[in-house]
Formats: sequence, C-alpha cells, structure tokens
Amino acid sequence: MTITEIDQQQALGAFLKEVMRRKRRLPSQMAADLGVSHATVSRWLSGEDIPSIRSCQRLAEYSGWPLEKVLSLVGHLQERDEPVASDLPEFREYVYLKYPNKLEEDLVSVIEDLIEHRRQRIKLGR
Repeated sequence: MTITEIDQQQALGAFLKEVMRRKRRLPSQMAADLGVSHATVSRWLSGEDIPSIRSCQRLAEYSGWPLEKVLSLVGHLQERDEPVASDLPEFREYVYLKYPNKLEEDLVSVIEDLIEHRRQRIKLGR
C-alpha cells in the first residue's frame, strides 16, 4: 500500500465522519440513506474498501459536495490543478481561516445547519 492510498483512506474516513456528524447520522443510518449495507459503510470507514462510482454519486448528492471532488477523494479521478468554481470552502473551514478562535463551536454548528437547510430548500425548488 502506498502513502497516497493511505492518505486517501484517511481522507475518505474523515469525510464520511464529517458527513455523519453534520447530518447527525450513525453509520447504519447513513448506509440506509445511501442504499448500501451497514457493512459497506463500515468497510469504507475502516479503509478496507472504497465506494464505487455509483456510490460516489450518491455520496455527492447526500453530502452536497461536487461529484468530481468525491471521485477524487476516493481515487477514481485525478484531482485537477486548477480550482473549480464549485470548490468553495465549507463554512467551518472558512470560519476557522477567517476568524480563528472567535466563534464558538455551537454557533458554527447552528450556522452549518441553516446552510444545509437552505441547500435542501434550493434542491427542492422552494
């Protein structure tokens, strides 16, 4: 196993844990939401397996991340050097860069929830 593969496994695990944290879901709940087995999500989290391209599509829709970014994260696609317009930083990353140690964790979580709610409303056309 190469260092790149280990990095990808760790990045995938961190990504999945962050998605579960944001959506307040357990691995079994996320598995049901994505239409895969709990064992599949467990293998993704442990680094034993990576999502298929179809599962990456579901993860992109579920997480709100661009499909290209999810495919790159798991190793199905080489990352491009030039930035993509949709590669905006997540709110938490932006806050920590722009206002280090100025906002409390609870406030950041509330704002993230509001952003996610707004994204869902936009998806549904409301």
